[in-house]
Amino acid sequence: MNLQINSSSPSVRIHPTAIVEANVSIGARSSVWDNVHIRFDTEIGEECIIGEKTYIAYGVKIGDRVKINAFVYICNAVTIEDGVMISAGTVFTNDRFPRATTSDLKHLRPSDPDEHTLPTLVKAGATIGANCTIGNDLSIGRFAMVGMGSLVTKSVPDFHLAIGHPARSVGAVCRCGQLLTRFPADLKTFHADIDCPTCGLQYAIREGVVEELTL
Repeated sequence: MNLQINSSSPSVRIHPTAIVEANVSIGARSSVWDNVHIRFDTEIGEECIIGEKTYIAYGVKIGDRVKINAFVYICNAVTIEDGVMISAGTVFTNDRFPRATTSDLKHLRPSDPDEHTLPTLVKAGATIGANCTIGNDLSIGRFAMVGMGSLVTKSVPDFHLAIGHPARSVGAVCRCGQLLTRFPADLKTFHADIDCPTCGLQYAIREGVVEELTL
């Protein structure tokens, strides 16, 4: 195990069954649990939790205070910003039209990134529920929430709650996770000023765009 740690502190905890490849950077006070596999050239920030049996591909970038539950698959070209929650069983993808072999079935295609490898960005504070499948060439917005079991095929705006197969926006959520409102069928005519009933933060919603008023 060739491990680079961005801290002289012994606070990084790595379970003895975890596989951590070369040139992996793990920030202070992060934990890597049993049977995790982290590929080379991955960056993991401070105070992160990587749950058991999770796979993180090479070149992935993960911010600070990110919680990744068990059995998560994170492929190459995924970037996860600070404060994100990724629940158990979530799978990321990076190729829309994958094939195992060449068209004559005689040669395996290489697994290295190429022009078909598409990125995914999960922005700060977002939550992805259990057993979601996340498409590629898209982003999940700041403090957005993807409901459990959803299939995400297009970008989710900031503070939106998205659910379903495929996932669609059905409402707005606060920074604290509280549902602010359900969206009507026609978002273009929907205007609302809302105070979060749990924490009191204020928001304005205009044609589906959720804007914070108190931060």
